[in-house]
Amino acid sequence: MWKEENNKLYQKFTFRNFSEAFAFMTGVAIEAEKMDHHPLWTNVYNTVEIWLSTHDAGDIVTEKDRKLADKIDTLLAG
Repeated sequence: MWKEENNKLYQKFTFRNFSEAFAFMTGVAIEAEKMDHHPLWTNVYNTVEIWLSTHDAGDIVTEKDRKLADKIDTLLAG
């Protein structure tokens, strides 16, 4: 579940292994590129953390972030 804190949407994702985490990141990268909206994220082995904010709007959460978060959720469900 996405949490809004410090003017960012945040979620931590845990996968079975690095390959699953990397595949997830690849899917997110494709969607983010389509939207021209790129997340701040980290990956360590099977864990991916994502922070979303809109830099052009002063690093606050906007509808653009919520739309990307929804796309990420769809990737996970899919």
